[in-house]
Amino acid sequence: MRKCILVSGGTKGIGRAIIKRFAKEGFDIATCSRNGEELQELKAELEAHYPGIQVLAEVADLSKKEEVYAFAEKVKGFSNPDVLVNNTGIFLPGAIHDEPEGNFEFIMHTNLFSAYYLSRCFVKEMIQRKSGHIFSMGSVAGTKAYPNGGSYAISKWAMLGMTKCLREELKPHGVKVTSILAGATFTASWEGIDLPEERFMRADDVAESVWAAYNLSPQSVVEELIVRPQLGDI
Repeated sequence: MRKCILVSGGTKGIGRAIIKRFAKEGFDIATCSRNGEELQELKAELEAHYPGIQVLAEVADLSKKEEVYAFAEKVKGFSNPDVLVNNTGIFLPGAIHDEPEGNFEFIMHTNLFSAYYLSRCFVKEMIQRKSGHIFSMGSVAGTKAYPNGGSYAISKWAMLGMTKCLREELKPHGVKVTSILAGATFTASWEGIDLPEERFMRADDVAESVWAAYNLSPQSVVEELIVRPQLGDI
């Protein structure tokens, strides 16, 4: 039986790279995005390059609780994911004291609440099977305070804390939990910045690291996967 990976927010950047890496290994794919055109383009690309797999690509705004649950039900009708990557996220710079009203709520719902709800939707099945792997997309911004991080940094600190709690809860059940703590990666979040592309990490490198972490024996787990540009943080 083929395995399945669920990657939320999978049409761009690291999420897309992870999807393509696991599709290459024959995994069925379930993903979502708010952009239907980008989803269909990704689905067509995957089915063309990896004709042996099945792809579920659904439009969903995971900043909204009801859409998280609706998407989860569609995934359950498609497959029981062996791997869950909580990748949905948004980056809006700003200082806590003067960022626009509403930034905090929107970022927290998008980056943190979506991962909380989606994990709860699938973790019970993983516990019953005594197998599974949950990856949460954190950031080095969730390990070191810096100015202008604002609500984004808060959400990533909280994501790391939630993922640590999940790790402790799921230890006895054979379910692995890994925090992905990525530094500056060349994705749409950095569009317009005046720095050369080679100063950033490649999304493919993060995806390769996730694949390697997934492939450890049942006796081992990567609890925190920290990947930074060779020259350090930006």
